[in-house]
Amino acid sequence: MLKIAWSPVYCHPLPEGHRFPMEKYNLIPEQLLYEGTVMESNFFTPENLDDKWILTTHSPYYFAKLKSLGLSKSEIRKTGFPLSQQLIEREIHIMSGSVQAAVFALEYGIAMNVAGGTHHAFADRGEGFCLLNDIAIASNYLLENGLSKRILVVDLDVHQGNGTAKIFENNPSVFTFSMHGDSNYPLHKETSDLDIGLPDKIDDFQYLKILKETLPKLIDSIEPEFIMYQSGVDVLDSDKLGRLGLSIAGCKERDKTVLESAKKHAIPIMCCMGGGYSEKLSLIVEAHANTFRLAQDLYF
Repeated sequence: MLKIAWSPVYCHPLPEGHRFPMEKYNLIPEQLLYEGTVMESNFFTPENLDDKWILTTHSPYYFAKLKSLGLSKSEIRKTGFPLSQQLIEREIHIMSGSVQAAVFALEYGIAMNVAGGTHHAFADRGEGFCLLNDIAIASNYLLENGLSKRILVVDLDVHQGNGTAKIFENNPSVFTFSMHGDSNYPLHKETSDLDIGLPDKIDDFQYLKILKETLPKLIDSIEPEFIMYQSGVDVLDSDKLGRLGLSIAGCKERDKTVLESAKKHAIPIMCCMGGGYSEKLSLIVEAHANTFRLAQDLYF
């Protein structure tokens, strides 16, 4: 059964006028249920995550400042979110969702989080709509519990996974692969194990050619036991923050390439949703929904 992390907490409202599209976290499950892709039984509500698992990735000082709402104005500004107790609660729920989805993926081959993909969070700070790093926390959870020895992070959000790259820069158990817009945020790129910077307006054909040439070689050489997939849809040509040129169909083929590769090699995969900032919310929802549709079609 396809297991999907979702919680009403994901949808905590932000102040009016904030550009982050929180509505998608309600609309994606609603669309999938409406069309019959999934049932209510596919969704699970993340349980509370013990602080010790967050502290495998984040510094105690930073996490304590977060929980006490003690970030400075400068630190808050870098996250892009107005700081609140609700926001911290939401972030911890998302971390738990990805951890539990990773464990479900070991059982079912694949599992997903409607949110997550918070790859700009560093061990000691947040950036770019990310306060805590669910990809890193879920990876460290698997490693610490002996559930995996070798993890491949496939980050295909339009923005480089800088926080994830920095967190794992000296950890040979996690290979970080980021394929992103070369001239996009963040201005300063960290060094992933493999970075592929893409030119503005790259189209479906060129994008998919690079991915289909790169991913199989990575899997063959790394031989990962688990894949963390950041499937941001800000690669779309309609995205306000993206600058790439993919169509909805191209984005779906991207996801299919990753999921088919994982299934072919019997590598469990956890998918988290990442960014998406198209003017039309319907495009964001459709592109994200395709990831879930493919998971259901390919695995179940």
